[in-house]
Amino acid sequence: MKQIIKHLQSGDWRALVASFLYFDTGFTVWLLYGPLAPFIVKDLALAPAEQGFLVAIPLFSAAILRVTLGNLYQAADGRWIALLGIVLSALPPLVLVTLPGIPSLALLLVLGVLLGMGGASFAVALPMAGSNYPPRIQGLVLGIAAAGNIGAVLDGLLFPPLARHFGWEMAMSATLPMLLLAGIAILFWARDRSPKSGSVRHAFAAFVANLIALVLLVLAAHDGWLGLRGKAAMLTLPILGVFFAIAILPARYREVLKERDTWVIILIYSITFGGFVGMSAYVSLLLVNLYHLGMVEAGLFMSLLAFTGAMVRPLGGLVADQISGVRALRWFLSGIALADLLFALWTPPLAAGIAALLGLYLCFGLGNGATFQLVPHRWPGKSGLMTGLVGAAGGIGGFYLPVAMGIAKESTGDYHAGFAIFAALATGALVLVVALRRQWLSWSLPAHAPAEPAAGVPQAAAAAAD
Repeated sequence: MKQIIKHLQSGDWRALVASFLYFDTGFTVWLLYGPLAPFIVKDLALAPAEQGFLVAIPLFSAAILRVTLGNLYQAADGRWIALLGIVLSALPPLVLVTLPGIPSLALLLVLGVLLGMGGASFAVALPMAGSNYPPRIQGLVLGIAAAGNIGAVLDGLLFPPLARHFGWEMAMSATLPMLLLAGIAILFWARDRSPKSGSVRHAFAAFVANLIALVLLVLAAHDGWLGLRGKAAMLTLPILGVFFAIAILPARYREVLKERDTWVIILIYSITFGGFVGMSAYVSLLLVNLYHLGMVEAGLFMSLLAFTGAMVRPLGGLVADQISGVRALRWFLSGIALADLLFALWTPPLAAGIAALLGLYLCFGLGNGATFQLVPHRWPGKSGLMTGLVGAAGGIGGFYLPVAMGIAKESTGDYHAGFAIFAALATGALVLVVALRRQWLSWSLPAHAPAEPAAGVPQAAAAAAD
């Protein structure tokens, strides 16, 4: 603990706290639909696939917005970008509080795009926090800043009881004081010491165009404007969004997409962080549908799971600082694959199911911290851009999880097929990490960690050679 405190004193801890609060409140807003979904579904009488689509829209929005927000961060002061994000995140609860009657699904989908600004804060909060500390402790610092995903705990604890007593529309207004607190912290404590390049005007225009395009895409998917309806529209929506976001990026930033390592990290993070946010958005519905829990009880279990995943994220970064994210990810991806496989083959009773979900969330959180330990080492000087791109992958993975679960439930009557898909993806990512470990260790291995022994050379002999 003393060592951790010493590390934190080597930079600006107030800036770190401000970044944490920004991401924490953003995360709370981002996942609002998750714990409130059982109440919304009851009012709007949504089919299982529509339920998954509704809770997935903020995840989709955040994923795409992170790309252009990361681009904007490369050019502009992160403090002002954060304040803009807070203002936009406050619009959905303000609209729902003042709107008479039950809102339509189309309106909720549009507001879900704005809720995605909370999750897009990731592309600003993490590099802004990291800019205040030396490279040698980036895993710890980024893990602490990203532990703001503990905001999901508040979602499960606070909003279902409020929704039961005051209605789910009014419950959403409880986010407004949190957003105000985060805005004050950003205004007075935050500092952005990252080097800047590019045109602020062009980057801001790209962000605005991206936001407008997302609203239109979501409405098009809902109303069938693109000739696609139902499940086909849901599954193709992220592809169209990613294509548009990447198309409006400056050409020099698209160069990183030509690198193999970019795509491998994107796959890994779509599983670790995508799994965390996607399951957090859907787990209340999962527990209600699978185990017939009450809405408030399901929210409490969501809080327990989200708390577990959020609190171990800094530990994942710290472990990765010691042995490298490459080695750590082999264990964490294995755990994710095994937990998903368990649900793919069997529907465990409630106690065993909660235990398996806890194990899954442990691996999600540890894997998130380990993955982002690799980013500043592999792409120095491009942390804002890569945080946006990799974070976008996490949001895309988060979008597909509830959509796939909803489609599996509607098509087969259970969730086995959905879990099987994600078990296969985690296994594929694990195979890639094992195959690339020697190359990645050349740039990710901490100076004090033992080197990877050559094939056929015992570990003891390698240590003696050092």
